[in-house]
Amino acid sequence: MATNAAGRKPESQLALVRRARKMNRILAETYPDAHCELDFRNPLELLVATILSAQCTDKRVNMVTPILFAKYPTVEDYAAADREEMEEIIRSTGFFRAKTNSIIGMAQAVCDRYGGEVPAKLKDLVTLPGVGRKTANVVLGNAFDVPGLTVDTHFQRLVRRFGWTEETDPVKIEHVVAELLPKRDWTIFSHRVIWHGRRICHARRPACGVCPLAALCPSYGTGPTGEAEARKLVRSGPFS
Repeated sequence: MATNAAGRKPESQLALVRRARKMNRILAETYPDAHCELDFRNPLELLVATILSAQCTDKRVNMVTPILFAKYPTVEDYAAADREEMEEIIRSTGFFRAKTNSIIGMAQAVCDRYGGEVPAKLKDLVTLPGVGRKTANVVLGNAFDVPGLTVDTHFQRLVRRFGWTEETDPVKIEHVVAELLPKRDWTIFSHRVIWHGRRICHARRPACGVCPLAALCPSYGTGPTGEAEARKLVRSGPFS
């Protein structure tokens, strides 16, 4: 049982579904342009960019990938890449040695197992080095139009604040949210939540006083509720 916005009383599954879907509609109205903020032209580029985005901002990744994509236009190029050269290109994204290992290993696996084509199934993607469910769902949803929930740190924080779940395990959170929303909305909902987390529902001081979800959120009041103070906390992209 979840909790509702009025007094945190037990909430039936049906009531939770209705509240969740209403919140999704409000987010759709608030962020009509929500989309993946990583730049890419094909599944391989998105897969590489998503690996680079771990512990790094999308803005920084987008500064690095034009150079990377130009130097390694095919999966075979990544598979045969000089490790030191790649590390130097992606150094500013952090954890560059581990990311280089993941990208080269991923590319070699794609060449060896999938004929040089990035697979379009979750069960195959998660077998690749450096690719977990979050990365796989990003690629599936945005490069292959296969619905998926991207359970990143923003997503986890917000759905708990929304009172949709108390789970902390990303896979369990994914399954809970999947039961609340239509499958066709999974990918775009992920973007809306991430946008909301970056712009209004911050980790430390959410801008509750200007949040469009305030009336439906049991965590209203975690941040300042006065409009003037809350308005100062609102951020806009691109994010550094």
